[in-house]
Amino acid sequence: MANKQSNPKPRSYLNRKINQRATIPKFLIVCEGEKTEPNYFKKFPVSTRPDIMDLDIEGVGKTSLSLVQETERLKKEKEKGYYDQVWCVFDRDFKNENFNAQNFNSAIALAKQKKFQIAYSNDAFELWYILHFEYYVSATHRDDYKKLLEDKKRLGHKYKKNSETMYKELEDKQHTAIQNAKKLLEKYDPAMTGNHNPSTTVHLLVEELNKAIQNNNPSKDIQFPTSDLRIWMLYLVIISNAEMYLLLCLIEG
Repeated sequence: MANKQSNPKPRSYLNRKINQRATIPKFLIVCEGEKTEPNYFKKFPVSTRPDIMDLDIEGVGKTSLSLVQETERLKKEKEKGYYDQVWCVFDRDFKNENFNAQNFNSAIALAKQKKFQIAYSNDAFELWYILHFEYYVSATHRDDYKKLLEDKKRLGHKYKKNSETMYKELEDKQHTAIQNAKKLLEKYDPAMTGNHNPSTTVHLLVEELNKAIQNNNPSKDIQFPTSDLRIWMLYLVIISNAEMYLLLCLIEG
């Protein structure tokens, strides 16, 4: 007598969604500043959620070319191919080795050669903060950003460079900052990055972190088709009935 062919066990909707989630991304973010930039990026929701993202953030106190070289060293501490994305975060900074625009441009070229992503600011990281409040187009030295941020039209309080609260303070204006940063870049010749004051590509890294939150957060696996609560409930009933039907087929099979 031929063996009765067993029916495969039906996979539940939730298990199916979990299995379809993307592999947890692994990022290395190497920052010029030892505290300012790391403190900002460490406040992203992914930084303390290893179930969403493997995120290594280093503040190394090095600039441009030196930072890219340090990034290469840190990357090699892991096995080859460990990181999905490697980011260098540094400023134009009219001092030290960056005073020459060529050094800044050379650092960008070296990072691209090594397939690193770049989140630069010209002249300082604080430009990214300013862009949360307005589309800012005036060439500004890094020493002047503190006063700009403290203006009542922006933060309205004393700005602490190594603040651990900037992400939360600015989070609701992040979309505005991204749009302003993109608009700024449209003004410039991509081949002359060192002379683009003000400009920044920090928004590119911010967008990648936001994608990780969206794509790998288990609480967002089930996407409801509408904000209407009645439709949400109907959607859940349909899912439940479909799973019940599969279960009955298995029992009767």
